[in-house]
Amino acid sequence: MNPVRRRRLLFVLLALVVAGIATTLIAMALERNVAYLYTPAEVLRGDAKQARFRLGGMVEKGSFAREAGSLTSHFRVTDGDAQLTVRYGKILPDLFREGQAVVATGTMQDGVFVAEDVLAKHDEAYMPKEVADKMGKAHQKHDVPAAPAGSTN
Repeated sequence: MNPVRRRRLLFVLLALVVAGIATTLIAMALERNVAYLYTPAEVLRGDAKQARFRLGGMVEKGSFAREAGSLTSHFRVTDGDAQLTVRYGKILPDLFREGQAVVATGTMQDGVFVAEDVLAKHDEAYMPKEVADKMGKAHQKHDVPAAPAGSTN
């Protein structure tokens, strides 16, 4: 093999190796920043395998409390089937209210969801589509259709 061809081949191989390493690093960075959305029932069932994830549902009425002399607040998020206590140590969004949809990003610690970020919506009739879909699927699993009248099953 002549030296020019050998140099070209080495250059192409080196470019492929560099491209492969760059692709791997980008994929790893993106995977670390992905936070999947789970409902309280899914979290309590153990479906949330990642350390950091998003929790979506409704803020349960009468569940909000703030620690005296600090910004830390506690509230429960429900999907209608299960409730999960959330602790948040920053200022809550102005639109945060009991009975409204909320999406919190954080981690589980000793059975409590410790939120790093909380998002709330302005209209109590609005729920993020992703949360509504997950809550609807959870309820469908529990609803068993009744047999039609007159059936022999």
